Amino acid sequence: MRRARGVGDAGQAFPLYITVVGGLLLLAFVYLAVGQAAANRNGAQTAADAAALAAALDARDKLTDDWVENILDPEQWQDIFEGRGIPPGACGRAQELAAQNNANASCTLKPGLPPGYRVDVKTTEPVGDSIVPGTENIHSTATATAVIEWRCDFDLPGEDADDEALPELRCDDADWQLDPENLDDLPGPEDLFDVHLTDGQGNDE
Repeated sequence: MRRARGVGDAGQAFPLYITVVGGLLLLAFVYLAVGQAAANRNGAQTAADAAALAAALDARDKLTDDWVENILDPEQWQDIFEGRGIPPGACGRAQELAAQNNANASCTLKPGLPPGYRVDVKTTEPVGDSIVPGTENIHSTATATAVIEWRCDFDLPGEDADDEALPELRCDDADWQLDPENLDDLPGPEDLFDVHLTDGQGNDE
């Protein structure tokens, strides 16, 4: 009698076992789908961050070149440091970087001070097939903004100053006493400007 009862208990437990295993498998598939979406979203944010930084760094280098070209005219320095009249083309670098990270990008110049670039990206690859319906058609999107902040201050020469004298450039890491007769040692882009991200946001659509 005891033997028969044991076989009956095992038979009753088997459906429960199947139900538990099935539930665990379903939960595993759901976690996998969530992981796929998170990975795709993280990829979109990485692409947006890289693209925004690329645009801002490209603009920073062009602003530095503009400053070097006008170094003997300190009246123009402030406009250059504030990014007014940023040379075009920086958004091209944003689109290149986004493409390298499997995303399409739209890039716009951020108005106001400090100047910068806002980049919106959408992944070229969807989240992919999963147990969650519709993920095969969902693409992740993300936004990032990078700004260019000048790191230096200066005072324009007074009326009694030598006409050829250049202002001392006081930057975060060093001061630069510029000699118009010897302009071989000049601050670089990283000395004049700081480039950094200000925000970012990722979504699925």
